[in-house]
Amino acid sequence: MNRALRFRILTLQIVALLVLGSAAGAAFFAHSFTTGEIHDQLAPQEINFPASAAQGLPSNLNAYAGQQVLNGDQAHAYAEHFIGLHLSEIGKGHPYSYWSGLALSTQDPATKAQAQGIADTLFKGTTLRSLLNEAYAFSVFGTIAFYAGIGLAIAALVALLALVYEIVVAQRKTTAPVMQAAPAMAGIGN
Repeated sequence: MNRALRFRILTLQIVALLVLGSAAGAAFFAHSFTTGEIHDQLAPQEINFPASAAQGLPSNLNAYAGQQVLNGDQAHAYAEHFIGLHLSEIGKGHPYSYWSGLALSTQDPATKAQAQGIADTLFKGTTLRSLLNEAYAFSVFGTIAFYAGIGLAIAALVALLALVYEIVVAQRKTTAPVMQAAPAMAGIGN
């Protein structure tokens, strides 16, 4: 291998190592940032799962009994299986738009007040449910970034090993003396 080609190979390996290493670092940072932000945004809200079925905990949420909602998985479980259940019960199977429309269209003050109260509750509950599901979505992105970081770190390690091989092992092979053909062979064919 000539010197120019060797220089190009080493340069490409160094660039690959720097790019892969930087990308791995960015992916790990994205995971850490996303996880930290979700925790920091949810913690002050003090959203807690009920401690038991007697306090209103659905049976499919027993694993979260008494816990505070601090991560994406907890946020998703709380949004879908706790708030979702309550919204369905409050709305009697109807969404916000039904109750809001009823409140706007009815002339009876008692029915109007009741429909508006249900519509307001459904609006607030649906908003909280959406925000918690957004936290879950970002936690999924953070998890993907974590695994991408692992893959990129492994690729960077492979690039580093290839660079070390090229510098240490391949360098020795190219600088080792090349054996000349035996002198006895030189006279053949005369």
